[in-house]
Amino acid sequence: MKKILVTGGAGFIGSHLCTRLVNDGHYVICLDNLFTGRTENIAHLQALPNFEFVEHDVEIPYYRKEIDEIYNLACPASPVHYQYDAVKTIKTSVMGAINMLGLAKANGAKILQASTSEVYGDPTIHPQVESYWGNVNPIGIRSCYDEGKRCAETLFMDYHRQNHVRIKIIRIFNTYGPRMQSNDGRVISNFVVQALKNQDITIYGTGNQTRSFQYIDDLIEAIVRTMATEDQFIGPINLGNPNEFTILELAQKVIELTGSQSKLVFKPLPHDDPKQRQPDITLAKETLNWEPRIQLEEGLKQMIEFFKDFRVK
Repeated sequence: MKKILVTGGAGFIGSHLCTRLVNDGHYVICLDNLFTGRTENIAHLQALPNFEFVEHDVEIPYYRKEIDEIYNLACPASPVHYQYDAVKTIKTSVMGAINMLGLAKANGAKILQASTSEVYGDPTIHPQVESYWGNVNPIGIRSCYDEGKRCAETLFMDYHRQNHVRIKIIRIFNTYGPRMQSNDGRVISNFVVQALKNQDITIYGTGNQTRSFQYIDDLIEAIVRTMATEDQFIGPINLGNPNEFTILELAQKVIELTGSQSKLVFKPLPHDDPKQRQPDITLAKETLNWEPRIQLEEGLKQMIEFFKDFRVK
């Protein structure tokens, strides 16, 4: 049994990861300040002897002995939340990385950084490969998240080179699934909730911009496999589903699966919104023997059932 710390563990991705690690027999410490995380996401774990919840903000140092692994997931991940307090967002990424890397160094622990496809910005190459340095606006409204994650990657590499901390860097592409918040501003949750309520479905721009959508179960499998790789593999590594859809295609699919009477309405594209987003997952296939198994229609059906049961009044 390993003692594993998961920051942001009460969030959407973090709670699924905590569940997987607990089920694998590890002792899991879930660290979360509950800004976007929710205790209901981890309610099913609270009574278990190998699970512990600690309410804590990663901007503040956290000390714990005998930690074997750290998964650093703490950071608001949707524009609605990370733009709400942009300064706090970048402090979470940067100070959180420094504090967790210090904890890893003190414990001799292996640490994984949950980075993001947003480090590629509005990409000029397609699909995006890990060697691409990105096209990011450093002073835009999204930069608190984009540049915060880029700086965190820098810190991880420097702690690795300078202090020999064992690190892994993953770049997560659009991920969806149960436990997403209905008001988080992300496109799939927006569309599903609007469709279930027969409200107008809001499309920004022409709807011809593309995204690649990954179901949460596939991502969790890839994260666990990445942590289990040999120490010499550090990443970064793209984790996403390479099947690409336009936003218009997504909206039409959601309407079809929900049987909704919703109509499409079009609004201006937000500033710095990427036109294309598709991962090249060659490295993940070769290194992790992994590729996504759950495709969009199957995953959307799970999302629709989740929001139908728990979110839509």
